[in-house]
Amino acid sequence: MTMLARRLKASAFAAAFCLSAAIPGLALAEPMRIAFGDIATVESLHLLAAIERAKEKGVEVEVTFLKSEDIAAQAVVSGQADIGIGGPYALLQKVKAPIRIFMQLSKLQFYPVVNTEFYKDWKDLDGQEIAVHSRGSGTEVIMKLMADKSGISYSGISYVPGAEVRTGALLQGNVKATIVDSSGKRVLEKEAPGKFAFLPLGEVSATDEALFANTNYLSENEKDVEILVESILTTWREVAADPKAAIALREKYKLLPDATPDMVADIEPYFAEAAPALPVNGGGEDAAKDDFDFYTISGALQGKAEELKVEDFWDLGPLNTALAKIGTQ
Repeated sequence: MTMLARRLKASAFAAAFCLSAAIPGLALAEPMRIAFGDIATVESLHLLAAIERAKEKGVEVEVTFLKSEDIAAQAVVSGQADIGIGGPYALLQKVKAPIRIFMQLSKLQFYPVVNTEFYKDWKDLDGQEIAVHSRGSGTEVIMKLMADKSGISYSGISYVPGAEVRTGALLQGNVKATIVDSSGKRVLEKEAPGKFAFLPLGEVSATDEALFANTNYLSENEKDVEILVESILTTWREVAADPKAAIALREKYKLLPDATPDMVADIEPYFAEAAPALPVNGGGEDAAKDDFDFYTISGALQGKAEELKVEDFWDLGPLNTALAKIGTQ
């Protein structure tokens, strides 16, 4: 930044400060800081579009992409971010952090996969290393749960954020066993047919990613949070009704400008497969109870599922307000 630019910026800030001080009730609005423990890819396109829609409605939003969901959660707990994206159930229970989930963004929809040159089934992974998205993520929970069901144990777990990164690592031979999303599954089938095997996975109904925030932030910023929730719900419903809508949203808001032709071509197939699993009503109490069942079985949550209380993990206020306005589907 040039010296002139710095002076202009300082002058503008000083003028704004003086204006807010001179006019009672006028204050500089703080942006909504969202911590996303992943990188921006095709699978987050609809969320990025929903955030743009919230901005159109007057909510100033700053999104920071971090290395993992763990770091995103820590940012919210420490006050460095207002809203996090992930599945912080274990954190909520173990640390008793003053944060609450207020909306489900996605359900688990993943595919355990192995390089058939080394492994063929779950039993072959006994004593072997696997890779998942991040510590405490849905991908880790699934792989641990399947290890328990198969009577095996892994020698170690590597954390490799980003399904597309894990997909690339498989193709390059750097990873031999991991878990990918539907987009990664299609890439593997196209680029190396027959080289990889997708291991069987029983029915899984649980949250993959959710929005969560400090309880004080939720109570002090009700209107902005409700606008964000409503923007996400309307976007989810639009994409669920027509997966091609995701392409139009990308073009409208100029999202993922660095996307490769292959990534752009994957937008419609990805959302066509993801559409049936999109939580068009934001999850809510039913999602919380499904999560209790899943995460207690996997060991991420302690205690009996039926004894856990929704209000200890969720704040249903913002979601219920938005649904009262736009209805349920």
